Amino acid sequence: MSFLLRQIIAYFAEPYKMIKNKYVIVIGAGFAGLSAASVMARAGYKVTLLEKNDQPGGRARIWEKDGFRFDMGPSWYWMPDVFENYFALFGKKPGDFYELKRLDPGYRVYFGEGNALDVPAGMVELEAMFEAIEPGSANHLREFLAQAAHKYKVGMGEYVFKPSHSVSEYFDINLLKESFGLQLFTSIRSHIRSYFKDPRLIRLLEFPSLFLGATPQNTPALYSMMNYADLVLGTWYPMGGMNEIVKAMVKIAIAQGVDIQLGTEVNRIDIENGLVKKVCTNRGEYQADFVIAGADYEHVEQHLIEEPYRNYNKKYWDSRTLSPSCLIFYIGLNKKIRAIQHHNLFFDEDFEQHAREIYSNPQWPQKPLFYVCCTSKTDPAVAPENGENLFFLMPIATGLNDTEDIRERYLDLMLSRFETITGQSIRDNIVVKRSYALNDFKADYHSFKGNAYGLANTLKQTAFLKPVMRAKKIKNLLYTGQLTIPGPGVPPAIISGRIVAIEAMKRLTPTLSKGEGD
Repeated sequence: MSFLLRQIIAYFAEPYKMIKNKYVIVIGAGFAGLSAASVMARAGYKVTLLEKNDQPGGRARIWEKDGFRFDMGPSWYWMPDVFENYFALFGKKPGDFYELKRLDPGYRVYFGEGNALDVPAGMVELEAMFEAIEPGSANHLREFLAQAAHKYKVGMGEYVFKPSHSVSEYFDINLLKESFGLQLFTSIRSHIRSYFKDPRLIRLLEFPSLFLGATPQNTPALYSMMNYADLVLGTWYPMGGMNEIVKAMVKIAIAQGVDIQLGTEVNRIDIENGLVKKVCTNRGEYQADFVIAGADYEHVEQHLIEEPYRNYNKKYWDSRTLSPSCLIFYIGLNKKIRAIQHHNLFFDEDFEQHAREIYSNPQWPQKPLFYVCCTSKTDPAVAPENGENLFFLMPIATGLNDTEDIRERYLDLMLSRFETITGQSIRDNIVVKRSYALNDFKADYHSFKGNAYGLANTLKQTAFLKPVMRAKKIKNLLYTGQLTIPGPGVPPAIISGRIVAIEAMKRLTPTLSKGEGD
C-alpha cells in the first residue's frame, strides 16, 4: 500500500476513531432518552442509558395484575408521522414492531346523561356531524382545518426541530412572517370562537389544550394544529398498548449498541472546570465524554449538580407554569360493559371552574372533568376473557396534598358520574384497582411538584422561552424531555431526543454532526 493511500485512509478514518472512543451517558429511558441514545449510537458513539426504574419507558411503563395489563401513562397515539419519521432513521417503520389501528370513532365526548358525541374518523362524517349541530359549520370546519394543516406543516417542520438556544434562531424573515400567520399572539379560545358558536363544538375543539397544559385562553392559536392532528391525522392505537412503542424503541436502541442499565439511579453528577467528569449512581460510577439528561430537568440541575453549574435557581423553577398533574385509577372489571368507546371524555361539568382550580386557585376540584380509557374495547389481550380494562384520569393542580382518603373520595365521585351518565353499574365488578397521583410521580420520576406532562405551552413558555437545552456552564451536558424543547407529549419527547442528539454530536465531532439525526 502506498504512503499516499495510507494517508488518505488515515484522514477519513480518524473522525470515526474519535467517535468510537467517545462515551455518552444518557440519563432516563423515557421517550426522549431512548430517542437520543439510539440516534447517538447509530452515529457510532458508545452509549450507556441509565434508568432509575425497573422498566424502560418513563411514564409509559406498564402494570400487570391478574391478567389485566395497563398502560400507566400516555394513552393517546396522535401524530403518526412523528413515529414513522423516527423509525425511518433506522430503516424501519412502526409496522415492523406493532400493529396500528385507527379508531373510529376516535373518541366519545359526554356532555351529560343522554348527551354525547362520537367523533368519526372520516371527514365526510365529521362535517355532517358539525353541520347537524350548527348549520353552516361544515364550511367553517374546512377553513379552520385548512389553517390548522398549515400550522402543523410549518410548526412540525420549520419550528419544532430548532434547538431554541436563543431568539436569534428565529431571525429569519420568512419565519417571522410565518409567526403571524401561525397566530402565536392569538389565543386558541378566541380563534375557535371566531368560527363556531355551539358550546359542544367549542368544547370539542378546545379539549386538546388539556394535553398542552394550559387553559384555552392562555394557549396560542398556533396549537390549533393539534385539531389537525386529532381530526385529520386521526386517533390510533398500537395493539398491545402504548408500551409497544417503548418495546420497539428499546429494540432499536439495543440493535444500535446502546447499553441499557435498569434500576440505576443517578445521585450525583461530578463536574470539574466546566466539564462532567463522572456520573455517580446507586450501582457505581460512569465516566463520560458527554451527558444527555433525559430525567426531570429541575431534579437534575437542582439536586444532582452543584449550584455554581446550574442554569436556573429555585425562584425560576417556582415561577414556571406547569401543566397539570393527574389522579389515575387502573381498574379491572370482571364483566363487559356497553355504552362507552375506547376513549371517553366526561365534560358534563364546568370546564372553566375546573381550569381555575388547576391554574388560578390550585386546589382539589369540586366538580372535575375526567377521562376514561377502555383499551379492551379494541384489544382483547389487555384483559381476561369477559373482563374490561379501565383507566380513569382526572387532571389536577400540581403541589397539592395527596392522600389515600382524597384519592378514594374522587374515585367515588368519578364512578358515580360514570354510572349515571352511561347507565350501568360497575362498582361491584371491580376486581383490580390501583391509584396513581402526585406522590407517585415524585417518587417514580422525581417529577417537579408532581407534574404529569411538563411545562404548560403558554406563549411565555414557547420555543426559546422554555428552559434551554444546553447547560450554560457545563460544556458537555445537554437536557432533553418534557421540561425543555419542544414540550410535553409523546411525539414532542421523541423529537426532543433527536434534537439533543444532533446538538451533542455538533459538540463532540463537529465535522460529522451534520445530518446524523435527519
